[in-house]
Amino acid sequence: MNSIDPIVLIIIFSSTIILSYFFNLYSKRSGIPSVLLLIFTGMLINFGFFISEMGSPNLFSILKILGVVGLALIVLEAALDLKLIKEKAGLIFKSLSTAIIGLFATSYVGALVLNYALSMPMIEALLFTVPLSILSSAIILPSLGSLDDYKKEFMIYESTFSDILGIVLFYSLLSFLGPDSKSEIYGEVFGNLIFTIIFSIIISYILVYLFQNIKGHDKLFLLISILLLLYAVGKLFHLSSLIIILIFGMILNNYKVFFTGGLSKLIEEEKVENILSDFKVVTGESAFVVRTFFFIIFGWSVSIGSMFNLKSIAIGLALLIIIYVIRAICLFIFSGRNIFPQIFLAPRGLITILLFFAIPKELTEKYDFNGVLLFIILASCLIMTWSLIRHKKKLEEAENYDEVIDEHSEMDVLAEDTIEEIEGE
Repeated sequence: MNSIDPIVLIIIFSSTIILSYFFNLYSKRSGIPSVLLLIFTGMLINFGFFISEMGSPNLFSILKILGVVGLALIVLEAALDLKLIKEKAGLIFKSLSTAIIGLFATSYVGALVLNYALSMPMIEALLFTVPLSILSSAIILPSLGSLDDYKKEFMIYESTFSDILGIVLFYSLLSFLGPDSKSEIYGEVFGNLIFTIIFSIIISYILVYLFQNIKGHDKLFLLISILLLLYAVGKLFHLSSLIIILIFGMILNNYKVFFTGGLSKLIEEEKVENILSDFKVVTGESAFVVRTFFFIIFGWSVSIGSMFNLKSIAIGLALLIIIYVIRAICLFIFSGRNIFPQIFLAPRGLITILLFFAIPKELTEKYDFNGVLLFIILASCLIMTWSLIRHKKKLEEAENYDEVIDEHSEMDVLAEDTIEEIEGE
């Protein structure tokens, strides 16, 4: 394929960002996740190459790079949404419990199905089901506008915890592949985790302290670059790199909790608040750009035909049933009967795809799961879309009903006043 003119690349890049922005606006009004629109856009581009008989470029390497950066930004963005305050303790406990039980139960039951249906060893089955058990905060968070404050906060915490816990669980499972001695690997993973946590806390305190004293306007992307560097170096040394980013985000967003006592003298609240505010904007904007191109390229790269076979549909439907049944049970236990529409807000998206990329190649070639992956992503997003549209319609009907009731009440008051006037005369 011939090289593309730089001006044409600029036009493509700019147009894609503008299109994604309008997709977000449309998503907020319609309830249709912008992710679906981006994936379908990628599919249309691929189809355009096909019918024009032009060679479609292989963008898988770019997709993996975007995935790595996107994963780091998502964890950071999620950590910056976690507010650790006493008033939210009950809500945090319920959402965390729902996320933990939902993640582990869905992964385990789903793995049992794969073990039975495909004779897949449990450890390998779990590597496929854990990514499919993770809620996509990247899809959920922009779609919560019509929910009440409690449900909205619950979903924010639950999806955030699901992202973080799912990633940690997946990479922990990945460590168990290969070695003969499970006791050795248990000790290695545990020791690795403890060391990473201690290192992350120390480096986070240092970064927060240093960056509040840096002058100029270039420090935010400098900070992101340092975090990505720490992530990459950590991966080289087989550390749980995402924990570094997670802990930094939590300490920065909850600096009043972590910088207490004598440590409070090390920070200036105004400077840290300014860094935090600007950092949230930069992280959010960067994540938006990465997500945009990731999902378009993903839609461009996938084969829609892989989804339309009986095996993929059967496994996909079985896993979807497990997802929603377990979710219903968890929500009923921790939230009571008022679980609509949250029961259907369980989309799979960016993290699910990224973790699938991390599954060893010999396993992905042995078990062709691309069709199942695409089926569950599209189906879960469509179910969420349906539930949000239905919820919005119910709210509108309730508002109209209240307006009618108010009008009748006003008429009743007027009638009573009129009768009293007549009786007075």
